[in-house]
Amino acid sequence: MVFAPTFPTVVAPDAEAAAAARARQGTLTKPPGALGRLEALSIWVASCQGVCPPRQFERARVVVFAGDHGVARAGVSAFPPEVTAQMVTNIEAGGAAINVLAASAGASVRVVDIAVDIDAAPGPVSAHKVRRSSGNIAIEDAMTEDEAVAAVTAGIQIADEEVDAGADLLIAGDMGIGNTTAATVLVAALTNTEPVVAVGRGTGIDDAGWARKTAAVRDALYRSHRDRFDTVALLRIGAGADLAAMAGFLAQAAVRRTPVLLDGVVVTAAALAAERLAPGARAWWQAGHRSTEPAHTLALAQLELEPIVDLQMRLGEGTGAAVALPVVRAAVATLAQMATFDSAQVAGRSESL
Repeated sequence: MVFAPTFPTVVAPDAEAAAAARARQGTLTKPPGALGRLEALSIWVASCQGVCPPRQFERARVVVFAGDHGVARAGVSAFPPEVTAQMVTNIEAGGAAINVLAASAGASVRVVDIAVDIDAAPGPVSAHKVRRSSGNIAIEDAMTEDEAVAAVTAGIQIADEEVDAGADLLIAGDMGIGNTTAATVLVAALTNTEPVVAVGRGTGIDDAGWARKTAAVRDALYRSHRDRFDTVALLRIGAGADLAAMAGFLAQAAVRRTPVLLDGVVVTAAALAAERLAPGARAWWQAGHRSTEPAHTLALAQLELEPIVDLQMRLGEGTGAAVALPVVRAAVATLAQMATFDSAQVAGRSESL
């Protein structure tokens, strides 16, 4: 018998720090609520850190989970599967969009090969590799039971590595041709949604590609239906090793009390699974952005998360969350650095109003 990883009870962010942050917002030199969502974000950061005013992030870290999917051979993507390995090399070299956007936001990037369809290479990139590609979920399981457990465990270990190295905010990113198909299966299964409602255009597929993708999602949902209440089994049958690793990563980040910015549909699909694995984990997450994928909106609604930005992005890699990071930094800065009415000797709100 294979035993799935279990997670300790997730401790909620600090309510007292949140209350102190909320009270401090009322003393700053501005009308109440004038900074809108920035105020709520600053309170969230303070609660995650357990201190008010909150500290600016010193080691924000993006971890890109890379993996291939056998379903890509069924024509569900506008790009060939070989692109996954090529883009891993590009990210390692610092040439991808996530490298540029992370650097501009003051974050560093790590890419991990969980299931790219190449042999494991020496070095840290492949240190947690589970297998070469995940199976074609339309006709076969994504992986074995042992591999599913190994993938979730890999995500746990990666989260521990990053937190132990000093990461104070994490961003999960994805890289893998065909991964939006697997993600859509996961979202549709966990939100009880029909494929035609959930399936999007991914990397920019045409109508014929959309029809193939929808059929693949439908077939994978049928195959995984009886196991839809067993999260690890659902990941094993209808998702993939990269998604399973992301789920473990996101759950463990919450266990380690480390805030996370979620990216697009692939990461948020994994977040749905992570919330099942570690109930309460979502309190430690914010949605970096809303992608153009319908399944992403479904997943965000299920998690009750409001995206920070909505720029019609659909790249993945962690790019949407990286774009949102400066907004979160601005929220922290305003709460920590703005003058209060008393310190600035500015008249506060009139008691007669």
